[in-house]
Parts: sequence; C-alpha cells; structure tokens
Amino acid sequence: MERYKHYTDASRIILPVVDVLIIFGAFRLTGFFILDSWEFTSYYPFFFAIFGLLWWILSKEYANIYRIDRLITYPEKLLYLIRTFLIHASLVLAGAMLFDTEWLMVRYIVLVYSLSVVGVALGRFLLAFGYRLYCTHIARAHTHFIIVGTGNSGQELQRFLESHDPSNKFLGFFTDEKVADHLQSLVKGSIADLKEFCSKTQVDEIYFAMPLDQRDLIEDLSRFADDHFLSFRIVPDFSGTVRQDVNVYFYDHMPILTIRNEPLGMRTNQAMKRLFDIFFSLTVIVTVFPVVMGILGLLIKLDSPGPIFFKQLRPGKRNQLFPCYKLRTMQANHGQTELQATKNDMRITRIGKYLRKYNLDELPQFFNVLMGQMSVVGPRPNMLSQLEEYSKHIRTYQMRHAVTPGITGYAQVNGYRGETREAGTMEKRVEYDLKYVQNWSFGLDMKIIFQTVWNMVRGEKNAY
Repeated sequence: MERYKHYTDASRIILPVVDVLIIFGAFRLTGFFILDSWEFTSYYPFFFAIFGLLWWILSKEYANIYRIDRLITYPEKLLYLIRTFLIHASLVLAGAMLFDTEWLMVRYIVLVYSLSVVGVALGRFLLAFGYRLYCTHIARAHTHFIIVGTGNSGQELQRFLESHDPSNKFLGFFTDEKVADHLQSLVKGSIADLKEFCSKTQVDEIYFAMPLDQRDLIEDLSRFADDHFLSFRIVPDFSGTVRQDVNVYFYDHMPILTIRNEPLGMRTNQAMKRLFDIFFSLTVIVTVFPVVMGILGLLIKLDSPGPIFFKQLRPGKRNQLFPCYKLRTMQANHGQTELQATKNDMRITRIGKYLRKYNLDELPQFFNVLMGQMSVVGPRPNMLSQLEEYSKHIRTYQMRHAVTPGITGYAQVNGYRGETREAGTMEKRVEYDLKYVQNWSFGLDMKIIFQTVWNMVRGEKNAY
C-alpha cells in the first residue's frame, strides 16, 4: 500500500556507475587477497561482467528508490541495499550451480560480496553526505516559497523543505487563524495580505496547506498564481478536513485515507505475525508442555476436585466467539463463571492463586494460538458479560476487537490487568489496547513478550 518512486534519471545512471566501479575495486582486492595477484585474467573478468550487469539491473529496480510519503532514512537505505544484494547473491549462486562453475572458489565469492556490500554502502552514504554538504554550504537558494495555513500539514511541509532541500527558502506563513507563540515570528500576515506580499517580494511557489473544503479560496489563489507566473501547489490537510488524524496510503496513483492506523490490516504483517504465532506456540507446546503441564495438572487435582482445564466462550476477532482454554484456578461448579475475579476471591483455589500470580493458568491458550483463534500478543479476550457492559459505556471498546486477541497484551504489561471495578480502569486498558492496534510492529510484540516473561518471574500484584 505504500508508494515508491525511483530517483531522477541522472541519479539512476550515476548511482549504478559508481556502484559498478566500487564492485570492480572489490574484485581486484579479492584477487589480491585470495589469488595473491593483481592480475585480472581467466574467467574472472567474465564473472565481473555478469556480476556488475546483474547489479546494474537489480539496483535500478530495488535500490534507487524513495518514498513519496516521507524521506527514506539511512537505516532504510542500508536495508534496501542489503535486500538487493541478497537477491543478487541468490541469482548468482543459482547460476553457478546450474552451470557447474567449479573454478569459482567459495572464499572468493564470500569476500567479493563482503567488500562489495561494504563498499557500495559507504559509497552511497558518502555521496549523500557530500550532496548535503554542498546544498548546505555552497549552493544558493533558488526557490522562494510561502505557505497558506499553519496546521500540521503546513508545519511539516516547512520543516521538510527547509531541512532536506537547502535550495528552498521559506518566506513565511499566511493564515487567518490564531497561531501558537513559537509560530508568531514566522507568520507574515493574513490570507488577505498574501497578494500584496507576493507583489513586493520575490516569491516562486505558493503552497496551500489548508482543508480542501476551501474551494473558493483555492480557485482565487490559483488564478492569482497563474496571473503572476507563480507555482501554486496544494498540500492536502486531510486532518483539518475530517478533524481527526488520518493516514494516507496509495493504490498506484490513488490516495486512500484511513482515520486509524492499521498495521495489521496489511497482508504482509498479518502473515509475519501468524507465522511467528505458529512457531512460538509449537515451541512452547513441544518443549514446555510435556513437563510443566503434567506437574500443574497433578497439583490442580490434588488441591481440589474437578477438571484440570476450564473452557469458556470469549469474543475474538470481530466478536467471533471461540472456546478459550485455561487451567482451572477456581472451585468447580461455583456457578459464577461470568463474575470477574476479585482480590481474596473465595472461589480461587490454593494452587489457583499461584497459577494466576505467575500467569501459568494461561498456558493452554497456546493451543488457541496454534488453531488461529488467538495470538501470542494482542488485546486480552474479555468475558461476554464485559463485552456487553463496556460496549455501552466506552465508545472505542469494540475497536480492540479489530485484531486477534492475545495471551498477553500491551495493557497487561503496563499494569492494567485484573479487576476493573475502579473508575477509569477499563478505559485505560482499552486505551493501551488501541495503542497496540494502531502502532503494531514485530518489535513491539517482542518487547511485550519479554516484559511478560519478566512479570511472570517476579509475579504480578494485580493478578488474582
């Protein structure tokens, strides 16, 4: 859903040329270190030609791109380079095995790739750094621009154009709205003052960064720009239009707006999370269950009569009901399965108290994870009675069910677990659940898992 474009035609030629020259140097150094000679004969020039030509093709397609929605950072650039080299290496090795090139030594190939990756990465970063130094200290500003509107879009545009392209010179904001103190010095007047300012000052570009419902104003400024040979550009302030933060994605050239950020709405993220869930749950079931579950089951049986496992229907993704499994921690047949556990709850057994404190009662839910009904990390699945109750009072409560529920969650590792009778407790839990839904990343899942393990070791005071 993210949109990328290639760099300019000049960059698409310059960057691969520099890359190939660096790769040629990597070949010569490898020949000296491995073959103990500076001679470049036999099959090696042919191998270099294939190597360089393949890199030229792949790098122009995968390693010379930028994102339209934001600047690519240096770590991202490095990631693209490494990814392209991995594709390159896969194709080269496949060709080597197909044509049975016995003359190619493994040490030679490894060193060529090592030197090439380091050299190309350093070369790219030095070029970028040199260009930035040139723009900052030598190049003169040749584009003078003003911005209509001081909303988030306008401020972000001003920061971006000034910091990433020193050839642009910002002249000021024009707005009819009250602005924050730190922007006062940057505002040159009201929108009515804009035309007079442009007549007296050299202005090359006008950026309109206000809600798109200002149709008459857009047409008026567009005509003024045409009459005075100025470039008029529109930076949509979508958040000002819908009065909420929005996210912009692209299907080819078509912008798609979403009110909420939904990382787990992307197929690649869904697949990554599901593969991890399968791997992690299988690992726990195969390694932990054979020993731990037998001991815990025996302790539960010795402590009180009744089954080892407890099953209860819980609302999952999109409120689809599923049987949620737990180790039994309460007296059997107490008849209050929809009543939330409280501190010093008489229903909880002696062994159940410790199982809850160290989260061991949740272990059977790894079977739910394996079956796809739950995830290792996600908003905890509440009881049906809680779904009915809190949906009436908390407007955003249902949004936490947009993703698969988890054994552990962001709210739980931040202390919001257990009883929710105190005012605001469930609201905070929902708040953290929504933060997780809107800011999901694989790294966040790993962080939550490590925090959960740490909490299990030390025990949790709200677990009862």
